[in-house]
Amino acid sequence: MDLLSGTYLLAVLLACIVFQSGAQEKNYTVREELPENVLIGNLLKDLNLTLDPDVPLSSPLQFKLVYKTGDVPLIRVEENTGEIFTTANRIDREKLCSGIFSENRCFYEVEVAVLPDEVFRLVKIRFLIEDINDNAPLFPSTVINISIPENTAINSRYSVPSAIDPDIGVNGIQHYELLKPKTAPKRTFGSITNDQGQNVFGLDIIETPEGDKWPQLIVQQILDREQKDTYVMKIKVEDGGSPPRSSTAILQVTVTDVNDNRPVFKENDIEVSVPENAPVGTSVSQLHATDADLGSNAQIHFYFSNQISSLAKRLFAIDNTTGLITIREPLDREESPVHKLTVLASDGSSTPSRATVTVNVTDINDNVPSIDTRYIINPVNGTVLLSEKAPLNTKIALITVMDKDADLNGKVTCFTDHDVPFRLKPVFDNQFLLETATFLDYEATREYAIKIVASDSGKPPLNQSAMLLIKIKDENDNAPVFTQPIIGLSIPENNAPGTQLTKISATDADSGRNAEISYILGSDAPSIFNLDRRTGILTAVRKLDREKQDRYSFAVLAKDNGMPPLQTNATVTVSVLDQNDNSPAFTHNEYNFYVPENLPMYGTVGLITVTDADSGENAAVTLSILNGRDNFIIDPLTGVIRPNITFDREQQGSYTFQVKAVDGGRLQRSSTAKVTINVVDVNDNRPVFVIPSSNYSYELVPTSASPGSVVTKVFAVDNDTGMNAELRYSIIGGNSRGLFTIDQLTGNITLKEKVITSDHGLHRLVIKVNDLGQPESLYTIALVHLFVNETVTNSSYVQELVRRNMETPVGQNVGDGEITPQTNDYVKIIIAIIAGTMTVILVIFVTALVRCRQTPRHKVVQKNKQSGEWVSPNQENRQIKKKKKKKKRSPKSLLLNFVTIEESKPDDPGHEHINGTLDIPVELEEQTMGKYNWATTPTTFKPDSPDLAKHYKSASPQPTFQIKPETPVPPKKHHVIQELPLDNTFVVGCDSLSKCSSSSSDPYSVSECSCQGGFKTPGPIHTRQL
Repeated sequence: MDLLSGTYLLAVLLACIVFQSGAQEKNYTVREELPENVLIGNLLKDLNLTLDPDVPLSSPLQFKLVYKTGDVPLIRVEENTGEIFTTANRIDREKLCSGIFSENRCFYEVEVAVLPDEVFRLVKIRFLIEDINDNAPLFPSTVINISIPENTAINSRYSVPSAIDPDIGVNGIQHYELLKPKTAPKRTFGSITNDQGQNVFGLDIIETPEGDKWPQLIVQQILDREQKDTYVMKIKVEDGGSPPRSSTAILQVTVTDVNDNRPVFKENDIEVSVPENAPVGTSVSQLHATDADLGSNAQIHFYFSNQISSLAKRLFAIDNTTGLITIREPLDREESPVHKLTVLASDGSSTPSRATVTVNVTDINDNVPSIDTRYIINPVNGTVLLSEKAPLNTKIALITVMDKDADLNGKVTCFTDHDVPFRLKPVFDNQFLLETATFLDYEATREYAIKIVASDSGKPPLNQSAMLLIKIKDENDNAPVFTQPIIGLSIPENNAPGTQLTKISATDADSGRNAEISYILGSDAPSIFNLDRRTGILTAVRKLDREKQDRYSFAVLAKDNGMPPLQTNATVTVSVLDQNDNSPAFTHNEYNFYVPENLPMYGTVGLITVTDADSGENAAVTLSILNGRDNFIIDPLTGVIRPNITFDREQQGSYTFQVKAVDGGRLQRSSTAKVTINVVDVNDNRPVFVIPSSNYSYELVPTSASPGSVVTKVFAVDNDTGMNAELRYSIIGGNSRGLFTIDQLTGNITLKEKVITSDHGLHRLVIKVNDLGQPESLYTIALVHLFVNETVTNSSYVQELVRRNMETPVGQNVGDGEITPQTNDYVKIIIAIIAGTMTVILVIFVTALVRCRQTPRHKVVQKNKQSGEWVSPNQENRQIKKKKKKKKRSPKSLLLNFVTIEESKPDDPGHEHINGTLDIPVELEEQTMGKYNWATTPTTFKPDSPDLAKHYKSASPQPTFQIKPETPVPPKKHHVIQELPLDNTFVVGCDSLSKCSSSSSDPYSVSECSCQGGFKTPGPIHTRQL
């Protein structure tokens, strides 16, 4: 039940597919050999075709027989009525279905297209060809010879070759018989007449499983070779037709001598399989037979029976001695998939043994699919003409694909090999309709060469293709069309005038005068070109120069002669090809590069740029250094210059050499340029203050000064150049009240607010000047003292305040709470007492210093490292300086000691953070300050001289500083306080003088002193010389 349901559903599905594809099938039965114009059927009635009056038809209803070009159809269909008739070409079933012997299997198929497209359907008509008895059965030969031994037993059977009848069924072979003689027999020596043979032998018919009828001769009497050795009879074969047809043959039986035993096959029925591509000579089967006789009677001879087909005899061979069956000619499964070979083995006796070998030829994918094209639209000279107004789904042809192979080797798919506005629509098994898939455009494509590909499913698959040509018919509505909308041309420069560039061509989809075209240059075409109006030949009338213009683009027009004329345009681009007629050109005749003296070896110095007006290889420039190769290298392609030396500006400030540029033309051109490399200095000089000339100087600021007025100025210089010498000024300390401000460019210090009573007194400003050098800015710090008062009535007193303020830590502001002489004379008394006390302490300090100098130098240094004692400038040096001051002699040297001031982070977050280096002078004559040498840097340190620094912890509310040796200099710390002359030296870090001693008059010596108090023990003191 399930099988029947599945079969029903499959049938319904197939019917739906066929219906939706517009395809139908119709079966008719027709007898072969019918005369012409015999009516077979009527499609209009048999298909129940009715027209919908609401559907307009583009053309009348038409029945068109679809057949392959060159074929002769065996039927015809009336286009208007759909009636089917026979033709003069009679239907011959035996020719049409050669090799088919079973009933109801011979079909003749045609396809009929019902047109127009509005009612299109494809009808497959299958004509079942009925057989008539138009062929008589025939024996393989007119004389049949059979040998029978004389000792054959009665009722023994011997095969007789069967006859062949192309007809089938009842019209095929039905009966065999031995004919009785018509006259009395006459005895002759060694023979008798037919009647005797007919009495001695009988005939029987055996039907095989395949339906074949084989005659067998039966021995009815004992044979005696000495009495009669030959019998001659007639055998008749007859079919079952009405009337029946028959034929006869002579059957000659020869009685042979006694042979006791005949050969016996080891196997009587053998079945083998051989691939159809087996080469000639391949063994098919080895037959084995034995004979119990001895001598010559045991010699077996193998041969094919005369009952096998002529095709089998042609394809196979058998070795008469060994019984080996081999392939004689190439096999073809599609020609015959099975071959039955009847092999006889004879030892010379009259009765051979029989064996049957069935050879199954297995399929090999050796047949490419076939493509059968049957046109629905009749072609003209092999090309289908189709109007560009053809509607969608217009049917063009029926494509039938077949493959003679079996199974997957014979399963075929069909497709087109590229995108075309057509498609293949499946209709029947292995049949496709070729129809339009989109609207056609004659102007876009005038004809199509559709390649239809059929591919089977073998491994590897075999393909077959067929071309179908379709030309589109045009409507007269088109302007001329250029073969190329953009015409690209190339011509070498320096051409001869009148050189032909190209021939411009356009086509017009129309015909006649409407297709006659004239060519015109566009209005934008330069005068250097000319276009022939009739031929379209474009020429250059003058010489071209690529360097002046390497590309031209202009329009050309194609105008037809229609009324009104239609025209179209195309763009012509002319590229002028280069010739090597230009030398390389440097962007400059001379190149100047500036490099820092610390540029590393193989660093980038600069880039040489060179151009060549030519192009391609002619413009491929290679650079090289003519001289100076020992010092510099150049990248031949990029032009980057690199040094293979290290620079030293003091040894050599510039280098000059020549660079050569060579192009890559066939005839090379070259040029040279001069290169100068200037070595520039790096930012290795700190700014130096010129004003103020001394850290001990001061300026009076009258209380009447108005806000914004300049009270003093600072000025510094830098030995560097450029941005390294650009300076900026700032106040970084001593201005806690914000009373003063400084111009960062000019260094002018101005009064910011009006002076009040609490502002009176001495103010010490810490001024910082820094350069804008790269990669790291350097700066110096100096001190500016401003005395705010009406007048200076007692300059000595102010100088004393300045001196004492120099002993105040830099982080502690000076001027807070200072009392002027006009406010309180009591302060003067206190100051006098303090001054006297300081004098006594100073005497003690000098004495201690002298004793300290008696100790060896290395012990002093070691003691300083271990105990962290405080040091101060050598008092003896100060006395010497005072003497020199009186004598007004210029100092021979300057001693600048640098110490780094690092801010300790106090608990109070509001404290200012100041980082700096104090340059504490040891010996400097005040008279020489302000006389700045612009060509030198004041670096007069004595070698190995130690830094002098004092470490302290200030109790001031200002930030606490720690003074530490600057060597080595921490990263990004260039905080320097320029030390001005000795009389401006101040000491920080001790509340009172400590015991110090000195025993050396060397101005570069280090005084050893100790400072008592709760100060932080300093680390080791290092020195650095500028």
